[in-house]
Amino acid sequence: MTATYTFDVFSSLDGYGGISGGDWGGYWGKQGPELLDHRLALYGAQQRMVFGANTYRKFTELLNSGTEESVGDAWVTRMRNLPATVVSSTLDGPLDWPDATVVSGDAVDVVARLKEESDVPLRSHGSLSMNRALMAAGLVDRIQVTIFPVITGQTGDDPIFAGAADFDLELIESRTLDGRIQELVYRLSLHP
Repeated sequence: MTATYTFDVFSSLDGYGGISGGDWGGYWGKQGPELLDHRLALYGAQQRMVFGANTYRKFTELLNSGTEESVGDAWVTRMRNLPATVVSSTLDGPLDWPDATVVSGDAVDVVARLKEESDVPLRSHGSLSMNRALMAAGLVDRIQVTIFPVITGQTGDDPIFAGAADFDLELIESRTLDGRIQELVYRLSLHP
């Protein structure tokens, strides 16, 4: 049996995963109790996290700095305590993450092997370029996009799907959190 792989990402309405400048704060300042409770429940299930090296570095830098209040959120703590695989040819262990392993090699090969060997679902939060490559290789089973009610035309960076292949999406779940945040979960297939 092959483990399910979910690409989990936060997005502005205009498709950006991050910001450069401005005073938005974590979650673009739009989080509420429903979002935080839902994320905590989502990360309560047994699963293995998969990160690229750049996202791992950003997460550990942010978590260690403590400069953003969202790093103390219960779901972030739970995510950090899940087993994780960091795909990197530049990092060496041990990592500053409780149960993380570095695996060197091409992400497509590493994740294909993980999908075959894992007895729990796989999830990646962020890691945009790695996940675009995994999507093109047909290894992403689900995309979970949490859309925050902001447009970041001036400050947005990290366009989530820039350079990705073309895909057809089938909506399998949707919910509104805190009356303003949309979570959409899609099954994807490469567009012919």
